Order: sequence, then C-alpha cells, then structure tokens
Amino acid sequence: MNEDILKGKWKEIKGEVKKQWGDLTDDELMEIDGEKDKLVGTIQKKYGYSKEKAEDEYKSFIDRH
Repeated sequence: MNEDILKGKWKEIKGEVKKQWGDLTDDELMEIDGEKDKLVGTIQKKYGYSKEKAEDEYKSFIDRH
C-alpha cells in the first residue's frame, strides 16, 4: 500500500491501527491523518522503538491490510 492509498483509506483502517498500537491516542491518530512518516514517528516515540523497528512494524501492518 503506498502512501496515497494509506491516506485515502485512513478512516477505514484507523481502527485497525488503534488495535495494533493501542497506546496511540485518538488525538495522535487525528494528527497522523494517514501520513506514513507521522505514523512511523509516533510509533517510534510512543513505544521507544528504533527507526528501523518502527518501519518494520509499519511494513508488517501494511502487508496484512
């Protein structure tokens, strides 16, 4: 899924993102608004992941959806 598709389907998959990363707040999800870099950065900050680990988590999530 490329970034345009993520942005376009954000409202549909936002709930799945919340299930995957339950520590993300609704405000953070609104701020992310389907932007890959914001999602990866927020995951990295919230969970203390390295950039590579956050990217891997994101890619794994996108591959499943």
